[in-house]
Parts: sequence; structure tokens; C-alpha cells
Amino acid sequence: MQIQNTEKLWQNYSATKDKYIKEQLIEKYLPLVKHIVNRLNINLPPYLEYEDLISYGVFGLIQAIERYDVNKGVKFETYAYARIKGSIIDELRKIDGVPQETRKKAKTIQNTFSELEQILGRSADDSDICEYLGITKRELDEIYNEISKVGYALSLNDLIISDEDIEKNHFQRPDIQAEREETKRILANAINKLPQQEKLVIALYYYEDLNFKEIAEVMELSQGRISQLHTKAILRLRGHLSRKKVS
Repeated sequence: MQIQNTEKLWQNYSATKDKYIKEQLIEKYLPLVKHIVNRLNINLPPYLEYEDLISYGVFGLIQAIERYDVNKGVKFETYAYARIKGSIIDELRKIDGVPQETRKKAKTIQNTFSELEQILGRSADDSDICEYLGITKRELDEIYNEISKVGYALSLNDLIISDEDIEKNHFQRPDIQAEREETKRILANAINKLPQQEKLVIALYYYEDLNFKEIAEVMELSQGRISQLHTKAILRLRGHLSRKKVS
């Protein structure tokens, strides 16, 4: 049987919950799972492979297909994104207990960027961070690298679209939409003020849709350095956004 067009597939699945139609939907949206996995930029431990992440993501995709309401007016890709990524993250957390501690470190760096840049009136650099926290440059680099390994928690998209909003289908509410637009405006201004290399990484990754390997070639830096610049930029943007929200 030939795969039907997307709208018809969803209409038929919504009405019948037919297993064959669900299989077609899984096949159709498998590229979305691969796209999310590729953009997570997770350094896999030796006992895990790329295909493992795909399988974790497919589980989230299946959940999203089963729970998606075609009548809510939200694109399936938007709804499914959080579930697919969440499924991958949940499985990784079961395997590795590091992310919880890493998130605490990320929060510390984020808050430090926010506080320092408010005090200094300029972008804080690594030496500022080290002096403020009383750590060495090597220790700071290790923190950046550790945070980079759990890049799923560091996405520009996550700053604009929250999992809760996706889950509750708040996109049509004027107040939520207005808040999202304000967030996007604040982030646009903050991105313009990023240090040049961080700004370029953000532009190439989110607007030109290059991956870290491709960006490394463009900027003639190592892929690890690109990952670190991305991490620093997102932490800096998170700090800026949190400061604006409480001001």
C-alpha cells in the first residue's frame, strides 16, 4: 500500500488508531528523530552507539504519535520534538547519573555570566569567570567540556519554546504568544552582543543549519572548540534572559 499524504494519514489514524497507519507515521517522521539526535551533539560512551539514540528517540516518537491531537492546531513536529528529545534524555539518565550534577554546574556558570555582565557592563570572558568563582582556566574548560557532553540541555530553541508550552498547547493563547515574541526579541539583542566567535557559531548552527563538524571547518577550529563556544554562548544567553525576566 502506498504511503498516503500526511494530512490523510493523521485523519485516518485519529479515527482508527490503525497499527499499519501508525507504522507509516513512524516511517515518515523517522528523519525528525535522526535530526534531533544529530543536533544533540552528545559524546557517546563506548558502550553506546548512534543507533541506540535513534531507538530511544523512536520510542518518544511513538508516544507522540499516540498522544497527538490533530484538532489542537499545533504542528506535529513541534509537539513531538520535546517528547523525542525527552525520551532520549530519559534513557541516558538511566544509564549515566552525571547529567544532574552537570546541570548544577551549568546553572552556576549561567548565573555567573548574568551577574558579572551586569556588574561589568560588558561580556564576561573566561578570566572574569575564573576570578569570580575562584577556579583555574583548566577547571573552567573541564566544566565547559562536561556541559557540552550533555548538549541536550543547551539549545537556543529551548529558550524560546518550553516543553510545558508544547505539552499544554499554549501556542494559540495571546499572552503566551506575546511572551514568546518578547523572548525572541530579547535573545536577538543578546545574540548581537555576544563575543564574535560565539555569535558566529550561533549564526551558523541555528540560522545556516550547519553541524559542529561543518562549523569547525568554516572557522578553522577543532570540533571540541566549536562545542565549547556553543556551550558558552547558550549559557551566556540563558543568563541574559533570566536577568531580563526578573528585571
